[in-house]
Amino acid sequence: MELSPFPHQGPLSPEQVRGRDELVADLIERATARRVTAVLGPRRFGKTSVLRKVESILEEASTSTIWLDLYAATSYADLVVRFDTALAATRGSFRQRVDSLAASASLNLGMLRVEFSKPPAKRPDPEASLHLLLDVLVSAATSSPTVVIIDEFQGLTGVQGAAGLLRTKLQHHVQDIGLLFAGSEPSVMASMFSDREQPFYGQADLVEIEPFSLVALQSIVDEGFSSTGRDAAGLAGQIHDFTQGHPYRSMQIADEAWRLSPTDEPTLPERWADTLENIRRSTTSGLEALFTSFSGAERVVLRSRASDRPLFGASLKLYGVSSGAMTAARDRLVEQGTLTNDHEIVDPLLADWVQRRFPL
Repeated sequence: MELSPFPHQGPLSPEQVRGRDELVADLIERATARRVTAVLGPRRFGKTSVLRKVESILEEASTSTIWLDLYAATSYADLVVRFDTALAATRGSFRQRVDSLAASASLNLGMLRVEFSKPPAKRPDPEASLHLLLDVLVSAATSSPTVVIIDEFQGLTGVQGAAGLLRTKLQHHVQDIGLLFAGSEPSVMASMFSDREQPFYGQADLVEIEPFSLVALQSIVDEGFSSTGRDAAGLAGQIHDFTQGHPYRSMQIADEAWRLSPTDEPTLPERWADTLENIRRSTTSGLEALFTSFSGAERVVLRSRASDRPLFGASLKLYGVSSGAMTAARDRLVEQGTLTNDHEIVDPLLADWVQRRFPL
């Protein structure tokens, strides 16, 4: 079976990342120059894929990397396992250095998950263990060129005091260790670096990952079609008009259009309509379940924005929701990354589904 030139499910391998050359180069330059940077963007915008490509290029240049995923962290014990997993995944001479440092701290690297699965009375102290692991990380990372990449950094907010501990351990070493943070709750991430009450206030440059430009999407779509003997024939413009460059949805739709396009045959006028119909059909149940998961007031906000109605005034009368409830729901949706800061629905297929399902 011929492989689609538009992979989009799950984080991409480094060689599959396209349309992000400028961002990748910028992040590599920042990490190499030891400029602490936080990458912000909604889910499915390709942050993890971009950072994996950055990681790959750095390692090819003999820079060690530590990849830490803090998604939905819940406790100090959970953080210990995350840091242990990250350090145990390192390789080569850097891993040897990490193993030596961990052993000297009486830590059996890579086995802490087992230790914390024991009955509570037999587990190590999680906060003390995290202190030791952070000391190991800092000591190893300052011994040779190293970049630490922390994905879903906002997960630290779920563990009281953890952000402050990490800040304390890193504060004297930011000139020695490259630090890249990323998170998929843009407003939460932004507040972690811009709120004076937060430990990392003012500690990073904020870089937003943007949607695909029309130029970038045109290049990706045209190259993908032509490399497999197909004709894109204006498809990129139709996709961009519908998705506004949303990376995941753009590639998902391009993939479906590609599957509907036989090789060595002229472009069919109905291809776009068939593509959109198939995508709508395949995503309906998931979008309905997603919409149902929102609160009543949040659904009202989504219905208002999908139909391009103002959130207040007539919408309050139409839907019977108070202005306070509407404001709180709107702010939650922004915080979650479901709405942009301009209060537009991030996911174009969700906006399309809501508009078609609730035409008023």
